[in-house]
Amino acid sequence: MSVINTNVSAILTQNSLAKNERVMSGAMEQLSTGKRINSASDDAAGLAIASRMTSQINGLNQAVRNGNDAISLVQTADGALTEVTAMLQRMRTLAVQSASDTNTTADRVALNTEFELLRTEIDRIGGNTQWNGENVLDQSFGGDGKYKFQVGANSNQTVDLTIDSYTTAGAGGTAAAVTSTASGSSFGMTAAAQVSKVTLSGTPLVGDKIAISVSDKSVVYTVTAANVAGTSAAADLALINASITTALGTIAGVTKTGTAAALIFTASSTAFGSNSFEIGSKKGNMGGIATSDIKTLSASNTAIAALDTAISAVNLGRAKMGATINVLQYAADNLANVSMNASASRSRVEDTDYSSVTTELARTQIIAQAATAMLAQANQMPQTVLSLLK
Repeated sequence: MSVINTNVSAILTQNSLAKNERVMSGAMEQLSTGKRINSASDDAAGLAIASRMTSQINGLNQAVRNGNDAISLVQTADGALTEVTAMLQRMRTLAVQSASDTNTTADRVALNTEFELLRTEIDRIGGNTQWNGENVLDQSFGGDGKYKFQVGANSNQTVDLTIDSYTTAGAGGTAAAVTSTASGSSFGMTAAAQVSKVTLSGTPLVGDKIAISVSDKSVVYTVTAANVAGTSAAADLALINASITTALGTIAGVTKTGTAAALIFTASSTAFGSNSFEIGSKKGNMGGIATSDIKTLSASNTAIAALDTAISAVNLGRAKMGATINVLQYAADNLANVSMNASASRSRVEDTDYSSVTTELARTQIIAQAATAMLAQANQMPQTVLSLLK
């Protein structure tokens, strides 16, 4: 049918050309941005997947940096304790030298001068070693020296480390409150058994001494590293209570209970008992050498024992730091590996495959050229109608 008002062939060609231009424009956009998904209309599900992977990758990369920063912090603390260990060893050598009667009083005074200066330097290092403006060897961080290093892309993926106080005069130690009710039977009142309750509080530290006498039993308990391995000060105190209860053993006429909150001693009769409680505390992780001197033979021997405890405490702390550094290094390496694989996975979802898209671009460009030529031919077709009018 020969018509002029409606050029069907031209309309068909125009529609085909418009569709081809959309495909060609998409191919050009992918090639220019390097991404297969540039808007939600390109691939809605793929966009969501790629976005989640981006969050994970960014978190992993930051966690790697967090881990490396944590390693730097712990290495700073460990490096300072290297010098503390050297000074403690020197102090012990001086104490051993002073413990011999080949030394005169003047000799011991001279030895003690260096001894005390070394202790002062230990306290200076413990109170002034910093990383990023924060002291790291006096437990001033958070009040308990407990660090949580975020080494994961998601919440609460941490490596934890408690850095003890390595001073002889820092704050800390165990305190206690003691209550005791006595029996009585005067004025017709009913007699009651004596109940004594010891409630420990504060932050327990290795070396704290807790002296308790109940009836015919007494014990001086020294807090160990195992007692302060809990997740909180309350958990540590519960471990200490249990240890003291075990150390006291069986007490005739007294029932003892070691709970998480307190030590409770209850007499089995109404007779008044004889209970005494003496709570000792120390300052810092090496409080045993806070008042040590080597001016006499006896004092030197006492100092040797205190220094052995201090050296052991420092060694234990450095062992924890070294293990944490290794754990953080492994964690950082693993995070970097996971981030690399996650990036490769995201690339497969959202990045442009240049080989296939350039092929598609060439195809659409050829079609565009052909369609343009056909549109020109379709526009010429109504001219044939004029020959019928001649």
